[in-house]
Amino acid sequence: MITIYGMPDSGNCYKPRLLCALTGRPFHHVGVSTEDGGTQRPDYLAKNPNGKVPLLELEDGRVLPESNAMLFFLGEETAFVPANPFERAEMLSWMFFEQYSHEPHVAVRRSLKIYARLAAFATEERLAATMTGGLKALSVMEQRLAERPWLAGDAPSLADVALYAYSHVAAEGGFDLAAFPAIGAWLDRVAALPGYRPMDWLPGAS
Repeated sequence: MITIYGMPDSGNCYKPRLLCALTGRPFHHVGVSTEDGGTQRPDYLAKNPNGKVPLLELEDGRVLPESNAMLFFLGEETAFVPANPFERAEMLSWMFFEQYSHEPHVAVRRSLKIYARLAAFATEERLAATMTGGLKALSVMEQRLAERPWLAGDAPSLADVALYAYSHVAAEGGFDLAAFPAIGAWLDRVAALPGYRPMDWLPGAS
């Protein structure tokens, strides 16, 4: 069985857990946190020298870092990867958007708000910049989702899993999702998918 190392309250760590839930794939979960220095322990750094979570470990001992790479690996041969080449590339484009245009603002602003250890970095300038960038990213998503129910193709894909993770907790970073009704409806559609589990779900928990 595969093992996922991560934090229950991290959106990036939630992505592979959510995909496993949606596809019915069993996994072990090992809690490793940046909050207590767990990602910098020698035994963890031996697995991931970058010292970050999440991390996927296969049954044969191979490891794979980076949440969206993990999604792509775990999503192979599932309905969450479109068969159509253009739709598959479209899915990847939204996953790149998530990491370059969405996560650096929406996720970072949430982190600055909820993690006490980051309080010193939550300057007025930083909060303003992440708000501006986050609103732009959410506006791009809103435009897309006002026209189509899913981000890539006509069915849920890895793009929806990737962008759901931090979008559904954007309010924790101070973003008013009421201003984005198409995103709100999309969040409800994702949460209604068979097998869906919330962010704090871990295998073995009810």
